Amino acid sequence: MNASADRLEFAPPPQPGTARAFVLAVIAHVLLMVALTWGINWNRESENVAAEAELWSAVPQQAAPKLVEAPPPPPPQPVEQKKVEAPPPPAPTVKEPDIAQEREKKKQELAKQRAEELERNRKLEAKRKLEEQKREQLAAKKAAEDRKKQEELAKAAKEKTRQLADAKRVDALRQENLKRMQGLAGATGTPTSTGTALRSAGPSDSYAGRIRARVRPNIVFTDDIAGNPTAEVEVRMAPDGTITSSKIVKSSGVKSWDNAVLRALDKTETLPRDADGRVHTPLIIEFKPKG
Repeated sequence: MNASADRLEFAPPPQPGTARAFVLAVIAHVLLMVALTWGINWNRESENVAAEAELWSAVPQQAAPKLVEAPPPPPPQPVEQKKVEAPPPPAPTVKEPDIAQEREKKKQELAKQRAEELERNRKLEAKRKLEEQKREQLAAKKAAEDRKKQEELAKAAKEKTRQLADAKRVDALRQENLKRMQGLAGATGTPTSTGTALRSAGPSDSYAGRIRARVRPNIVFTDDIAGNPTAEVEVRMAPDGTITSSKIVKSSGVKSWDNAVLRALDKTETLPRDADGRVHTPLIIEFKPKG
């Protein structure tokens, strides 16, 4: 009883005029049945009427089959309307969170993040390797350029050394030819001399000794002096060796020794020629009292 009352309480309210609509529907069905019955009886009466007619035609024609009307369908039976009670609205259900789905979603997000991180690392590693390759290529290129420069410098140095050697060889050949030409032209140097002139500009090594040997016997000096002072004398001669003048250019510090040397030169009068027959003038000669 309580359940029925609850259902009626929550059922939709009845529509107004339901009884009147039901009565009108019954009347309409009754009138429809009467009209159909009268129509059927009228058709039966018209079929019993006999009539004859003759039709003449130039061309015989065959009549079409008689139209047979299908009987009308039976009238629909009135359907009793039943009240349909609306089902009570379902109670709202609270959906519990799907923990497994949430875990799977988080797992997918973590996997996606991991994949993105790996992709970034892969790109960074590829970029680093590319930069390292570029640096290696630049280093190799620079090393090749340096090696090429060193080879060029070594080649230039070798070429310069060769040129210097050639120059020295040519100069030696020129000196040898010059010596041969000078020898053929009457050079006065010894076989071991290294000069290039026909005659030596200065006296020979033995010339000073020959002059001292000529002058010393004419020196008269009896004073006892300390040390062995040197007197330097400038002597000028004529082309035949005759002494034309003599003077002290550096005193020995002992006046008597300087005067003795000058007197000896005046007494000598003529000095010998050099080994090549020349007379060197002016000539600086050193004299010492003890040799």
